[in-house]
Amino acid sequence: MSGMFDCSFRKVLAAAASDAPTPGGGSVSALVGALGVSMAAMVGNLTYGKSQYAAVATEIKDITGRAYFTMARLEKLMEEDIAAFDNFMAAYRLPKGTTEEKDKREEALQKALRGATETPLEIAVTLLEALAITAQLSRIGNKMAISDAGVAAYVCEAAVHAVLLNVEINLSMVSDAGFASQALEEKERIAGEARRLKEQAVAVVKERMKG
Repeated sequence: MSGMFDCSFRKVLAAAASDAPTPGGGSVSALVGALGVSMAAMVGNLTYGKSQYAAVATEIKDITGRAYFTMARLEKLMEEDIAAFDNFMAAYRLPKGTTEEKDKREEALQKALRGATETPLEIAVTLLEALAITAQLSRIGNKMAISDAGVAAYVCEAAVHAVLLNVEINLSMVSDAGFASQALEEKERIAGEARRLKEQAVAVVKERMKG
């Protein structure tokens, strides 16, 4: 299923719940992450133009713009993830009756697996940007809406860990040990950074919620 952002939310949920191969975990993680960063954009919009936050108006405008850019990037990556999985399924269905067919199928599968690994990694990296935006916003965003910055942090971190599961399962089938090792190292780096940024943002949010 493509063009998910042009569908009603009810239709997206129905497609995700169906037995269709897409949308799957990677694309759903991107969608969830986009919802998370939308909360950061909302806090930015509720801060910009307010007289009591005039001193940080320029920074807030920049943060809000980055949040919208990140949402658009996640929309594009969601479609790319669907396409990558479709490519994998097309390779998986190739004939394997002869040795030559088996070799061609395996070559196509390995190429598709790289794409199906690289796209969720890119989604995760984009979500790190969402978390960095949220951590920055937590310090200066409108206190009346600051809990929503915490929501953004929790949701985006969860989306990171969710999409990285796709990386992990695909790497179990990748035959290129060098590629797999490098991707696994990147996966661990992203997961650790996501936890750090989430904790940083939430700590500030909770402190500002006190008074």
